[in-house]
Amino acid sequence: MFRSGEFVADHVADLRESQIQPNGVDLTLGTVFEQTTTGRIERGDKTVGDRRERETVEGYYRLDPGGYVVRYGERLRIPDGHVGFLYPRSSLLRNSCMLNTAVWDAGYEGRGEGLLEVHHDVELEGGARIAQLVLARARHESHYDGSYQKENL
Repeated sequence: MFRSGEFVADHVADLRESQIQPNGVDLTLGTVFEQTTTGRIERGDKTVGDRRERETVEGYYRLDPGGYVVRYGERLRIPDGHVGFLYPRSSLLRNSCMLNTAVWDAGYEGRGEGLLEVHHDVELEGGARIAQLVLARARHESHYDGSYQKENL
């Protein structure tokens, strides 16, 4: 069962009232990065490629088609007994952009990141709402304790 937006809001910091939706909370665009070196994913380890922060022009990220890493503006914590899912806002999709994310396990805390796929030139203002976080009840035996715990804090 998915939780209400009010419940989700209790687990997100740096939030404006306008970000609370009936079934979740909107997350905003914090920073946009371009990957500059090769990453590597192995069976037992990983290496994230180096990144360069994109410049803004008059508060907007002007993005050509391609892949970018976005950092969300809000700090969040996935509570015990829950799992987090993040979906792109429809205005992002209607502007030929897609946001790819992963499951956020119970116990995760940080300012997460996602992959923004841009299929047509777009301008995104820093602080614009780009995604919606929803929480669902979930059974689990442990809590997240991976290398991304407390990321970007």
